Amino acid sequence: MRYFIRSVKYFVQLMVILTIVIAVLVLAKVVDSDISKIFVNGYNSLWQIALLMAAFAAIYPRFGYVRRQAVVPGPDEETGPVLQRVMETHGYVEEAPGKEGERRFRKKSVGDRITRLWEDRITVNRVALGYELEGIGRDVVRLVNALRG
Repeated sequence: MRYFIRSVKYFVQLMVILTIVIAVLVLAKVVDSDISKIFVNGYNSLWQIALLMAAFAAIYPRFGYVRRQAVVPGPDEETGPVLQRVMETHGYVEEAPGKEGERRFRKKSVGDRITRLWEDRITVNRVALGYELEGIGRDVVRLVNALRG
């Protein structure tokens, strides 16, 4: 279900961006305001574009969200503050605890949360050699590198 919700959010985001780009081009008089003159196939292009955007939106969550492990040896008393410091340094605040042993963090900045379509949660689970982080790929990679360093 989470995958489907992310796909729908990205579809809406892509369509809004495309609409804004077309509106700016029309307002700047770069293209004609008639849809049938903007696109080769006229109004038929609209459903073709929507179908293409739906395909991108359906694929993106598969590659945009990842799960990575960071080796952080030591007991929870030593590694917990390190995790907390790294998360705070990168603009995350801890949410209410999740399942047993799970910690969840969200972006502190409202702007960051909006640009990530409120899909900014990083879930951290304790594993044998450190932590396993799950969330948006680019953020998880940054956090794992910070925890390793």
